[in-house]
Amino acid sequence: MARLLFSAPPEWWPLYREPLLRACADRGLEVALTDDPAEPTGFDYLIYRPGGPVTDFTRFANLKAVLSLWAGVERIAGDATLRVPLCRMVDESLTRGMVEWVTGHVLRYHLGIDAHLAGQDGVWRNAVVPPLATHRGVGLLGLGVLGTAVAEALAGFGFALQGWSRRPRAPGDFATHSGADGLATLLSRSEILVCLLPATPDTENLLDAGHLALLPRGARLINAGRGTLIDDDALLSALDAGHLAHATLDVFRQEPLPPGHAYWAHPRVTVTPHVAAETRPDTASQAIAENIRRGEAGLPLLHVVDRAHGY
Repeated sequence: MARLLFSAPPEWWPLYREPLLRACADRGLEVALTDDPAEPTGFDYLIYRPGGPVTDFTRFANLKAVLSLWAGVERIAGDATLRVPLCRMVDESLTRGMVEWVTGHVLRYHLGIDAHLAGQDGVWRNAVVPPLATHRGVGLLGLGVLGTAVAEALAGFGFALQGWSRRPRAPGDFATHSGADGLATLLSRSEILVCLLPATPDTENLLDAGHLALLPRGARLINAGRGTLIDDDALLSALDAGHLAHATLDVFRQEPLPPGHAYWAHPRVTVTPHVAAETRPDTASQAIAENIRRGEAGLPLLHVVDRAHGY
C-alpha cells in the first residue's frame, strides 16, 4: 500500500481527496491518503502545493518523491531539506487553459479589439485594418510543455512565429532561437511577445530595460510565466514612453497584486489575477496517480525537476 500525504492549504483538501482516491483506484493502486503530516506510519509520496503544513522534508525518511500540484516549482526547488525527486505538474487541462488564455490575448492584440471596445461613440473608424496573421510577428519565450502547446496553436493561425528557449531546439513549424543573440533576434521581430518562462536565477529580470528596448516600437507584451521575468520599473517606463503599446500581465512578484500597485491604474496595462492556467482536481489527480503508479512499478517518474536549473 502506498502512503500519501496531501500538503496544501486546507481549502484544497476537500477538492482533491475524492479525485485522488478515484484516480489511484483507476490504476489499481491501493493507497492510504491523509492531509495529516503527524501520521506515525510515514509516507511514500507527498502531494504538494505551497502554503501547506510541510516546510521541512527531512523528517520523512521513507519518502520516494514529492509530486507538485503546480507547474511552477520555484518555491520548493531550492529547498535544501528536499532530497528526493521533485515532479512538476503537467496536466492536460492546465495546458489547455494556458493555450486558450494566451491565444485569446494574442488575437485581441492582433485584431485591435481594445480600440473598438473603447470607441463605441458613433464614430466609424476603419482607417486601420489589421494585417493577416502571416504578417504579424509573434515571439514566444519558453518552449516547455506549455510553450510548445501554445506555439502549436498560434502556428495554426499562421502567425510569423518565433520561439526562444534556454536550450537549443530543433526547428519545427516555426523558427527557434537560444542564447543571448537568439533572444535579441526574437525580440527585435516580436510585435507581440508572449512570456511563458519559469522563475529561475537565469530568468530573473530577463526582460529588463535593455531587452524591452529591443522590441519594435508599439509592441505588446503578454506575461503568463512568472512575475520575476520582468523588471517592473523598466516595463512601466517603456509603457510611459510609448515604446510599448500595452502589456497584459497574469503573474506578479507579489500575489495577490497589492491594491496600490501602479499596474492596476495604468492605462496601458491589463491585469488578470493569475487565471491563465489553473490546476483542476480531476485531471491533476490523474497526473499525480500516474506518477505514483510508475514509482510503485519501478518505472521512471514523469516530469522530474532539474534542481540545478530550478525547473
